[in-house]
Amino acid sequence: MSETIKIGLKITWWVVMAYWIISGVRAKKAKSKEPFLIRFVLYILPLIIAILLLGPGKWFGHTFLRENFVPHNNLVGIIGLSISVLGAIIACWSRYMLGKNWSLSVQKKENHELVQNGIYKIIRHPIYTGILLLFIGNTLIVGDYRGILAVMIVFVSFWFKLVKEEKLLLDLFGNQYTVYKNRTKALIPFIL
Repeated sequence: MSETIKIGLKITWWVVMAYWIISGVRAKKAKSKEPFLIRFVLYILPLIIAILLLGPGKWFGHTFLRENFVPHNNLVGIIGLSISVLGAIIACWSRYMLGKNWSLSVQKKENHELVQNGIYKIIRHPIYTGILLLFIGNTLIVGDYRGILAVMIVFVSFWFKLVKEEKLLLDLFGNQYTVYKNRTKALIPFIL
């Protein structure tokens, strides 16, 4: 696989992380949030594990996790990079649309608003969709079963967080959120 594809993937991840750090500075203050230990175990630790699973293949030796499920060629790499870039665009655009309402953990914000415009018209949690696409594209580039495991870990972590967010948003916005939930999907337009 071309080194250019791997460099493109690294740049994509760095752009997302830089945007997250820079844009997080202007988020509204939290009125309430989960304890740090819960946030770490349910959201941060799974992401760390998933990222480590996508690390250098030599870490995994000759185990099943290192077996290829797709070939390591430029076509697969280009498809993977395209999916990752699409995921990065969706995640960053969604983050931008939330503006000051964004938070790293499940929390009630001061003057919390229900965002329903842009991509939020069709999916309720597009940031998760974008990050999952970023991981899926990365998994195609890695090409090993360890990548599939990483995506599954991220998905499960996001699903737990999504369920908690939905409960919080239902408490905050009541019927308005119920109506919004009934006309949208959580992660994949028209499907899930």
